[in-house]
Amino acid sequence: MSVIIAGTVRVPPENLDAFRPHMLVMLSASRAEDGCLEYSYAQDVADPGLIRVYEAWRDQAAIDAHFQTPHMAAWRSQWPQFGVGDRRLFAYETASERAL
Repeated sequence: MSVIIAGTVRVPPENLDAFRPHMLVMLSASRAEDGCLEYSYAQDVADPGLIRVYEAWRDQAAIDAHFQTPHMAAWRSQWPQFGVGDRRLFAYETASERAL
């Protein structure tokens, strides 16, 4: 069973350009982790500062390991400086998938 994490976070629009390099470091490190199937951020085109988060993981153990990595600690330490807030993430357990 894989686990999908999806949701949003907010970054003040004026901070996005400065925050982008930190997002890229996080994406790169997370995508390289064992058990990471997909990891992405997307800026909502209709709502400046709204970042959509999508992650797919092999299982809960991979997510648990992800939360313990040094790059996660570094990532979280950056949030106050850039005004990251309104974090709304949800985990979904999936039993199967199919192409549409």
